[in-house]
Amino acid sequence: MFRALKQGLARSLSKTIGGQGRFYKKSLITIFIVSGIPGLVMGVLVYWMAGGRVESELLQLHYRQIEQRSQNIDDQLGNLELLLSHWAFDNKFDYSLNGFDFVRNFERTQDITRTLVAMQGSNAMVKHAELYVGGTSSVLFNPEYMKIDDRTAATASRYEPLIHGQNTTYWTQWSFDANRPDNKDLTLVHQVPGGSLKPFGVLVFRFDSQKVANMLNTLTPYDGGETFLIQNAGELFVSANGNTSSSPFVSALRDKIDSLKGNKGSFFMDWKGSTYTVSYGSLARIAEDWTYVSASPISSITSPVVFISKLIITVSLAVLLLAAILAWLASRRIYLPVKRLVAMLGGSATHHEHADEFTLLESKWMNLHNESLELNTKLTEQLPHLKDSFLHQLLQGYLNAYSEDDLRHRMERFKWDVKDKQFVVLYVQLIGMTSMEGNFRLGEEGLVTFAAVNMIDELAAQYFEQRHTLNFHDLTAGILLILPEDQSYTEATQAFSDDLKQSINRILKMRMTLAISRPVSLISDVPIAFERAKQAVSYRYFENVNQIIDMEHDNFAGDEDMELQYPFTQERELIQALRTGKEGEASELLVSFLEVLTCKGAKEIEVQQGMLHLLGNVQHAIMVSGINPNRLFKGANLYEQLSQIRESTRILAWFQDKVLSPFMREMSGRSDAQVKRIIEQAMIYLQNNYRQDISLDNCAEHTGTNPFFLSRSFKQVTGKNFIDYLTELRMDKAKELLRDSEMRINDVADQVGYQHTYFNRIFKKLEGMTPTRYRELSRTS
Repeated sequence: MFRALKQGLARSLSKTIGGQGRFYKKSLITIFIVSGIPGLVMGVLVYWMAGGRVESELLQLHYRQIEQRSQNIDDQLGNLELLLSHWAFDNKFDYSLNGFDFVRNFERTQDITRTLVAMQGSNAMVKHAELYVGGTSSVLFNPEYMKIDDRTAATASRYEPLIHGQNTTYWTQWSFDANRPDNKDLTLVHQVPGGSLKPFGVLVFRFDSQKVANMLNTLTPYDGGETFLIQNAGELFVSANGNTSSSPFVSALRDKIDSLKGNKGSFFMDWKGSTYTVSYGSLARIAEDWTYVSASPISSITSPVVFISKLIITVSLAVLLLAAILAWLASRRIYLPVKRLVAMLGGSATHHEHADEFTLLESKWMNLHNESLELNTKLTEQLPHLKDSFLHQLLQGYLNAYSEDDLRHRMERFKWDVKDKQFVVLYVQLIGMTSMEGNFRLGEEGLVTFAAVNMIDELAAQYFEQRHTLNFHDLTAGILLILPEDQSYTEATQAFSDDLKQSINRILKMRMTLAISRPVSLISDVPIAFERAKQAVSYRYFENVNQIIDMEHDNFAGDEDMELQYPFTQERELIQALRTGKEGEASELLVSFLEVLTCKGAKEIEVQQGMLHLLGNVQHAIMVSGINPNRLFKGANLYEQLSQIRESTRILAWFQDKVLSPFMREMSGRSDAQVKRIIEQAMIYLQNNYRQDISLDNCAEHTGTNPFFLSRSFKQVTGKNFIDYLTELRMDKAKELLRDSEMRINDVADQVGYQHTYFNRIFKKLEGMTPTRYRELSRTS
């Protein structure tokens, strides 16, 4: 490119100079020298004076970066140590684990598994979070439960030595695969219980080798070289490049550092024809210090200096060439200023010999003006979308890190007037989509919300000067009102709410709940006002009626002292029907359960919590029956799905389709109709005679089977042992009598088939409290 420019410049100069006099030639040469030579001289001086200084500064900057990043790694490793120590002292991993029956007490086993999964996900470098409990009945959580037997004895041999480490918490490189002893992971070990002098197990963090290498690579921002960590008085060695501690380059670096006899420093080292800059320092770890070493080729550090130097020379040459061009253009400008202007804005003047130069300039200016108008139009079209995005982030709390001044500045840039203003949030929720008079079907929530948002925006424009409507696409919408501080908003919001209610009722054939937040004067308080408005809507009456909640004047939480009518009886009968495979009866009981739960005066939040509680008990019954809910429901988050439904008909349809039907299909595949009828007869017999002295033998005699078959089938169908089911039935009846009657404890025991002393003992064992204490607590709640 420079060569072409030089040749074009030479031809132009030759042509121009050849047609002019001696004065013009001298003037052109003078302008060239004055404009070009100083630039070249300045470039050479800058390169000569600044090159060495920049190189020195870059070397110092590299050392400071390594030291700073080593501190980050030290903090990261320290956080991992604190995290593991915190969990090791948790009561989940106390002395009760020694000899604990993890199979019988599966609920705690699952709790430990979930805890290990949470620990494993707490840091990206953790590949496995494991718990090993030694002793006669060794078990391993990885994070799933695994009992150590003859087949897995080799596994125990890899974990048992970790219990006998010299320290309670320590780092090591350990091989967990007996078949590959050379394949070692960087491992953090904490003996459990925490602080015990006689530990019987260990909590283990096994780290991903690649992510550890990535962490070490942060110590050097350049390609090439070597980075590693080494334990000062141990065998632990971790290299970012996968090298061993005995590799020639690593050995040379260690010998050099040992000869310096310092905790940290930086030096140059020549190795195989290349010069390296080496930085090293100490990391204070548990019971032993580590040393980090980062060696980078000097070319990686000085490459910016080389690039800048070349850039200075290139720019200097370009400036010299540009000076020549400017000298030539300046000479042309002396003689033909208008022609030069036409060439710059409208092209070569020779192409417009028959046109007016000022007409060409005017045309060019009009083109630029039209482009400017087009850009402004595009900006105007995109501004509403930018406002939407900003308000979504604000209301969801994603801008909490911004100061009040920053938020006001951003809103002013979006053309909002926020000076001396107050902010009110309105939250609208549409209900009744599945009602008989509705115009829409399930799956059209986005269309309904879009139509409602258009209506809301059109009506809000009639009442409020500054407002913005947000579409949440799930039958809800939000409105941000920006009002003067000294202006009362009550009348305007009330009138707007009434108009909106009538429009939605008339056009969409739906009902709405609208919550009006209290006014706030700070933009940073708007997310709080929005969350409180959403919370207020959840306290609406669970009926298909219009409701307007003004948080400034109303007690939106409703009647605080109103007792929740939870249908315990229907819940118990529903679960019983599920266990016995009566799908039709279970569906009817579900309808009855929801009718009681949604009786007049029930709040949305109460209905949702009641249904979530029922879902939890149903899932418990499913697990008790021996079915894995995750497999049955294919990993779906049923709680999240249920919490998004706000209408009783949709709740019933969802519960039947997503919960009851899959369970019934699974149950029908597990036992045939004859076995279920026998167990149903046995369960009816127990329910009718639980007050008597019942045994497995007389129950088998009643159903016409032998005790062994009855016991096995009872466990297969219900998921519970015969005696456990009878005990649970008696305890449920006893708790009902304790809650709802004034009978004496002796009479309650007699009513459920127990002697008084034995009843007190078994009740306390199962419920964790005496019958008298249970009655007191139930009356208090």
